[in-house]
Amino acid sequence: MEAYDQNDTKFSVRLRRNYLWFRGYVHGVQQTNVSLGFHPSFNCPPDQRINVEFELSRTLLRRMHWAMRSAYFPRQTLFPCPGDVFVHGLAAPLEHELLQMRIVSDNRIRENAPQLQAVTAITKLPSGAIPFIVFGPPGTGKTVTLVEAILQVLHQVPWAMILVCAPSNNAADIISERLRMFLYPSQLFRLNAPSRAKDLPRALETYSLRYEDGSFMIPSLIALMQYRIVVSTCASSSLLHGVGVPHGHFTHIFVDEAGQASEPEVMIPIKLNAGPRTCIILAGDHKQLGPVIRSSVARQLGLDRSYLERLMSLPMYQAKEYRGATYVKLTKNWRSNPAIISFPNRMFYDGELEACASSSIANLCLGWKGLPNPGYPVIFQGIKGRDLRELSSPSWFNIEEASAIWYYVRDLRCDPSLGLGDQHIGVIAPYRAQVRKIRTILNVDFPDVKVGTTEEFQGDERYAIIVSTVRSSLDFVEFDLRHTLGFVANPRRFNVAMTRAKSILIIIGDPDVLGLDPLWRQFLNHIHEHGGWRGIRIPWDPTKDVFTETSERKTLPYDAQIRAKSEQDLRDLVARASATGLGVVDEEDELEADADQHWHHDE
Repeated sequence: MEAYDQNDTKFSVRLRRNYLWFRGYVHGVQQTNVSLGFHPSFNCPPDQRINVEFELSRTLLRRMHWAMRSAYFPRQTLFPCPGDVFVHGLAAPLEHELLQMRIVSDNRIRENAPQLQAVTAITKLPSGAIPFIVFGPPGTGKTVTLVEAILQVLHQVPWAMILVCAPSNNAADIISERLRMFLYPSQLFRLNAPSRAKDLPRALETYSLRYEDGSFMIPSLIALMQYRIVVSTCASSSLLHGVGVPHGHFTHIFVDEAGQASEPEVMIPIKLNAGPRTCIILAGDHKQLGPVIRSSVARQLGLDRSYLERLMSLPMYQAKEYRGATYVKLTKNWRSNPAIISFPNRMFYDGELEACASSSIANLCLGWKGLPNPGYPVIFQGIKGRDLRELSSPSWFNIEEASAIWYYVRDLRCDPSLGLGDQHIGVIAPYRAQVRKIRTILNVDFPDVKVGTTEEFQGDERYAIIVSTVRSSLDFVEFDLRHTLGFVANPRRFNVAMTRAKSILIIIGDPDVLGLDPLWRQFLNHIHEHGGWRGIRIPWDPTKDVFTETSERKTLPYDAQIRAKSEQDLRDLVARASATGLGVVDEEDELEADADQHWHHDE
């Protein structure tokens, strides 16, 4: 039995036995098994066939509609304009204001100018100002900055009431665990949906309430309004409005990982809880993965663009003269070796990131015997494998790449000079089928190595990251270039996958396929130039310029021509299938089938 493994979600399930329907919930999903929970009155002989229906919870959709229908419509929050900057007197903090800031959570913030500027700017925001954004590229300490800013507001504004939200329970738990180190249970409350699975971190139990059966309890209105800080998912923040917390009770609303949530989802905490004098603070990185929108119609209408990304496209969130007044870009990367972030820094962050990781971490793998260039901890392993699919699945896997991953994991684990354990190594693959194959291969010898899709690694980090790109086919008859490359041709997934590593990054793939995409061709040229290439020879001249679709050159030697031909092939395929009466699956959701796409549910 198979089911979608969703983040923080218990799917409703209906079983039919003897013409009676029973409703239960999915409580756990493994590779080939699904754990279902039903009322004790449900009994079924082991050999009896049962009809199963999985139901999509519409709770999140209803809450988004509820929020969007709310009469509260703060123009300066939803559609800020440059004039608002001057109306509210917004300006970057002065030097003496930075020096006067007494850091509460992490003294290293004082030595980090962008973090200190962000914390100070948030603390001095006037009531009802336009949203303030903390733009946090990978490894720059966004969560540390947010936690310090929350604590500073709490200490410096005696009447402050703070709501902190994130798209998922995992993200909300992380920030709650950071905050609890400085707050009593009477000050901080972790609000959980009553139907959330019993997976709350133990450290947060005293900051939550449960019924005797273990399900989560929502305090009374009076009790809720006594907490200085309430942390919840965006979806669960509607519970506050539902029990009667009035608009404007919260003086500050923080939304972490705002780039991963759809705009209507972020509107749940804002439109249902904010008031005219509420300050809105968003934190995230719109250059990484955005919201997952299933509907092709909704995507065409722009709902796959987050609120954070929309605001960051406005002049007052881009120009450097507004930096410190409306937004702060964190630039000190504390995660990775300079060689690992060099290319993403240039392509996505205007070259502003500074490599600040400690040498004990950044240089851990320098000189390792497996490096083609002992001083360059990035490897591209060129492999001409075979991409395969199971008969019943549209997802791809590549056994040759999976085998190469086993050898790399073994060599990293067994080198005593590195001292790496399973928990220090991560493997990223774009397709669920490849994830399953790699987990199977590694399970016997290295069971605790994390293997997952790009989505599962956003916000995560490991000393060693190995990326399997999977595709090794030049057959474009039924798949255009986007589908053939899966996550590879998506710049945001590329950015996430290539910025998880601290000490060493290993990419395994077929250069003939990867080189069809301009971004990948530039990246592979970059690795080749620094001596990190291994395996089959590079099949093009790496010294030649890479032309992109935005180049002045009209005729491209690759990419655009192949894309055009492939798209025409796909249209022809759809036409043939329609003529024969065959159904054609949605090209984005089914043909690609490449990601464990988490849809942020709470119920």
